[in-house]
Amino acid sequence: MFDEEALKKVMAAVLRVPEAQIGPDTSTDTLPTWDSLRHMNLVLALEQEFGVSIPDEDAANLSSYALIKLVLNELTVD
Repeated sequence: MFDEEALKKVMAAVLRVPEAQIGPDTSTDTLPTWDSLRHMNLVLALEQEFGVSIPDEDAANLSSYALIKLVLNELTVD
């Protein structure tokens, strides 16, 4: 299991928004700052923060907080 607070911190830092703006409804549709370059930076930051390797097919689809949580849950299972 991963730390959701850490996820919010990483997303807020990379996407340059207040941490309070990150939550279940956060997606590429709700954050104008979430562009393609920041998306790639987010994937790299998530891999570094959580010590995982996100497969390319998953990385391309990480377009919301909920999807990121789902993938991290799968990748961080002990």
